[in-house]
Amino acid sequence: MQLRGVLPPIPTPFLDSAIDHRSLARNVGQWMRTGLAGVVVLGSNGEAPLLADDEADAAIATVREAVPADRLLVAGTGRESTAATIAACRRAARLGADALLVRTPSFFKNVMTADAFVRHYTAVADASPAPVLLYNVTMYTGVNMQSDAVARLAGHANIVGIKESGGDVGQIAQLVSDAPEGFTVLAGSAVTFFAALCVGASGGVLALAAVLPEPCVRLYGHMQRREYEEARALQARLTPIARLLGAAYGVAGLKFALGQVGYVGGPVRSPLGPLPPGARREIEEALALVRSATDSPQATGR
Repeated sequence: MQLRGVLPPIPTPFLDSAIDHRSLARNVGQWMRTGLAGVVVLGSNGEAPLLADDEADAAIATVREAVPADRLLVAGTGRESTAATIAACRRAARLGADALLVRTPSFFKNVMTADAFVRHYTAVADASPAPVLLYNVTMYTGVNMQSDAVARLAGHANIVGIKESGGDVGQIAQLVSDAPEGFTVLAGSAVTFFAALCVGASGGVLALAAVLPEPCVRLYGHMQRREYEEARALQARLTPIARLLGAAYGVAGLKFALGQVGYVGGPVRSPLGPLPPGARREIEEALALVRSATDSPQATGR
């Protein structure tokens, strides 16, 4: 399996507290008219931990129908217990997911050692009908799967890569250095996407790509063609809005930004809350600046 290029971890739109499947399908259809390699459903930005299993399964089914066979559908299936994770992987595979994004268990933080992660992911990969992608997202889980655990898991025939969402480029470089042939390292932060590609990441699962798919794809293309100065300059333009839609305002900010560019964002699910005062204007201004810069003939190469 080739896990390369740019994929957005797509938000889950809600309508009257239920998933808005019509808007979800419409959003995916729009993303599939861009250069994205595919989509990730039920990642952190999809509010996956806040969905019941039947809701999660229904979301995967809706997205599968909207994603053509030549694009990747990656589904988040991480749960706290190994058994529940295996069950979610099996359901997602039956629904047509091409690969499964499995976040680290994190409730029992003090015992989430390298050995615990190796036991968990080995059991999941042994039982999963579809390839497994490790998911390290310390900013939300509070645990960090170190490179030694990843190196031990990378040799498993059914573990195809990792999404590393931290901003530690040194850790990404170590993951790339330790990875055997065929194991993919994907960046999970648009803020450090250029740097991650410089140290060998094969692509990115980027929240920003849901809002600005073509500029993110363009940055990846520059790097593939070794147009490093163009890629560096584009990264500089994308970083301010990436920070706002990531660590600053999270899912609520991302959903608001989606609404500004023609997608359906909508409300977040409790206990997540609305944007704080002033955030909307801040996002609007940053988005306008980056869209103006990246749409110019000089920026696009037209």
